[in-house]
Amino acid sequence: MPNPSSAPVAGVARPARAATARIAISVFALAASPAFAQSPTAVPPVAVEAQKVPPKPKPKKHVAHRAAIPQGAAASGAGGAAPGPSAARAAGPFSPAAPGALPHYPSVGGASLPAGAIASQAAATSDTATVLTALPGVYVSTAGGASGLPTIHGFADDQLRVKVDGMDTIASCPNHMNPVLSYLDPSQIGSVQVWSGVAPVSVGGDAIGGSVVVNSPPPLFAAAGEALVTKESIGAFFRSNGTGLGASLSAMAATAHVSMSYEGAFAKSNNYDAGGAFRNPPLTTTPTLSASEVGSTAYETQNHLATLAYQNEGQLLELKANYQHVPYQLYPNQRMDMLDNQETGINLRYFGAFSWGDVETRAYWQHVDHYMNFGPDKLFLYGSVTGKNGVVYPVLGMPMNTMSNTFGNSTKADINITSRDVLRVGYDLQWYNLNDWWPPSPNCGVGNCSGGMSPLTFWNINNGERDRYSPYLEWERQWTPTVSTLLGARYELVETNTGPVHGYNTMAMYQTSSVGTLATFNAMDRARDFNNLDLSALLHYTPNANVDAVLGLAQTGQAPNLYELYTWSPAGMPAVMNNFYGDGNGYLGNPNLKPEIAEKVSLDLSWHSADRETEVKFSPYYSYVYDYIDAIQVKPGTNVPATTLKTGQFVILQYMNEDARIYGFDLSAKAPIARTAYGDFSVAGMLSDANGKDISLNTGLYNMMPLNGKVTLIHRLGGWEGDVEFVAVADKNYVSAQRNEMWTAGYGLFNLRGAYNWQNVHFNFGVENLFNRLYDPPLGGAYVGQGRTMSLNGVPWGTPVPGLGRTLYAGMKVDF
Repeated sequence: MPNPSSAPVAGVARPARAATARIAISVFALAASPAFAQSPTAVPPVAVEAQKVPPKPKPKKHVAHRAAIPQGAAASGAGGAAPGPSAARAAGPFSPAAPGALPHYPSVGGASLPAGAIASQAAATSDTATVLTALPGVYVSTAGGASGLPTIHGFADDQLRVKVDGMDTIASCPNHMNPVLSYLDPSQIGSVQVWSGVAPVSVGGDAIGGSVVVNSPPPLFAAAGEALVTKESIGAFFRSNGTGLGASLSAMAATAHVSMSYEGAFAKSNNYDAGGAFRNPPLTTTPTLSASEVGSTAYETQNHLATLAYQNEGQLLELKANYQHVPYQLYPNQRMDMLDNQETGINLRYFGAFSWGDVETRAYWQHVDHYMNFGPDKLFLYGSVTGKNGVVYPVLGMPMNTMSNTFGNSTKADINITSRDVLRVGYDLQWYNLNDWWPPSPNCGVGNCSGGMSPLTFWNINNGERDRYSPYLEWERQWTPTVSTLLGARYELVETNTGPVHGYNTMAMYQTSSVGTLATFNAMDRARDFNNLDLSALLHYTPNANVDAVLGLAQTGQAPNLYELYTWSPAGMPAVMNNFYGDGNGYLGNPNLKPEIAEKVSLDLSWHSADRETEVKFSPYYSYVYDYIDAIQVKPGTNVPATTLKTGQFVILQYMNEDARIYGFDLSAKAPIARTAYGDFSVAGMLSDANGKDISLNTGLYNMMPLNGKVTLIHRLGGWEGDVEFVAVADKNYVSAQRNEMWTAGYGLFNLRGAYNWQNVHFNFGVENLFNRLYDPPLGGAYVGQGRTMSLNGVPWGTPVPGLGRTLYAGMKVDF
């Protein structure tokens, strides 16, 4: 990729690159080799022109040395009354408990997802983000069928720190169609850990919301004395709504020292149906969809994950390689559809357990090739153009390409200073490169035609760079048997830059930019450095065996992403293609954005029985965010703020720093009801509320979840578990006025779920939305799933994306 130098602003010098980068040079020598650096995609040059129940193992299949449970993973959120941080460490020069171990997490705070909840959701959804909603305060903003965006306490998408197998990657799409969690199928999840309130700095960084850590299953090894063990499984599911189907396969072979495994997953679905006719006003487009069919919700995904691991005397070396191909994933709340996404990742990890603690280091690389255009439910043929050569060129949609490369390196050491103290020291490094270009349509060649979307390539982001350098230090101490603390500090340096850009041609609409003229944008120094300091303090108090309390205080910072900074065109069509909120509006970048700085306080109070079968947990939280990145309406084709807000339509907005606050609570409870000859009966419930306000603009924050709750009646008998769940959501009527966010009405839903484990066979089945209720999820966004979506208001404003109608699903998995 060419990277022309931009003219610096007079008197402003670009700071030198951080010396921290040298730390990772040797670790990254392999990953940065030409074999990995070369891309299979040709980029056009730029020319700036004017857990389920364990099966009964067979003797010959016995597998020892399963993964060690991470510290604190058994806690339901308050951390649990645990011994000193280092009590679980084995003595001696090496720990025999380390083989296959997952990374150690801080033992204060955080909530893990039960394995049963993971298995149940894997049959009901192909969206890994949806699996997280079994935890209080965690929701999903609607996107594609396998690419939902997690939302925690009003913070979403890039505002959260999300890692999969330690890889800290970035969505490479102007609509964020390929977020981090989309690269792991629900059937491939091994563990989930979520910090919804204050997160320790060791699991945070460059985020003002919570932290999500998802891992695939750790490697398994044979027990000492066994020559070879194997383990295989196959699974499949069917969902009635959309005729969704899929399959999964896993295979493992291991000795006491070497483990090899493969996991594959396939999922496919047609458009789903809502609980009734939902379009308001009705749309008459080609092709014609039934009154309840939700356009642009079909998808197909293919995920592959291979692991090779070696362990010996407490040391583990692990190599993971993954590949994803999404032939198509359509989006009901975006103007475009994903028509091809190919991702390749390599993840090398070392873990060593020693008498003084443990150390973990990893290096990873990810390459993404992403293509968008209009799927079958959106208008694809936009007339034709007659070239100067007399040839008629059809305007076939609007092709959009994105390509990215991410290199990362992280190292962490947990050092047992004393029997009461653990010092955790580490760093995260990341180098990210992004190209986002839109080929001409029609591609008639320079000189043959002009105007519209030709004859040049539109450069949305040219050679964008976003690099992170982030060391941190954390101290965990068990002061008394009832009091422990966790204190941490993290420094974040984020450096961004991008090359010069241009539009499809020299028409006036392509000569304006986010800073005035296009010439001004290309002449300015676009390099930006962001320096943030994260601080976190957590106090864990367990006065007795029935009470837990965790108080958290934090300051966190987050630098803007490349799209927020550098998307440059305020013209209606290009702007509307830059939107990762799903609200139907167009967005314009702002290279003068400041980082978001959040001051947070959270409290987890838990009252429970000694066996934790009865528990009540209350978790209030409050966040004040300085320079929150919100958006304001601008006059069409300019970066000038609108003097009068347009209502009842889609609009163009520009990112802008404002002050904001978010507060709310999560309440969860569970209790046994009766133990009878017909099984054990219990009840569980959750209630949550979040209130977000842009204080500077005196309006609601976008995509806040209103008061909502669920109550579940649970029945267990032997290998059977059955759930009857009622979900209730209140009206959403406090919304973002700048974005013309739509109100949604309250609703109630009934869901039925069942699971049965019989020896090595596991069944999951259920009915979602039992009574086929028509409803609008508050985080569903605006429906633009069909019609003339390239035009800002070519699709009528006013229809939220409806929720899934009645869906019967069944899944089965067989272990061998």
